[in-house]
Amino acid sequence: MQTDKYLTTNEFADSIRVKGSTVRRGLCVNGHYLGIRPIKLMNGRLLWPEVKPEQLQKQAQ
Repeated sequence: MQTDKYLTTNEFADSIRVKGSTVRRGLCVNGHYLGIRPIKLMNGRLLWPEVKPEQLQKQAQ
């Protein structure tokens, strides 16, 4: 999954139609959200790769 575009946690959550807290919890509990790991910046913020919901469905199969 190569991409040059990164999203904030809330933008990432909106793009896959879930709440930001759901993504943050999944990351905290599992170390990833649906197999996707963010880049952690030095200031503690996270950048998630841009993913379309259809791509997530393909990964699950």
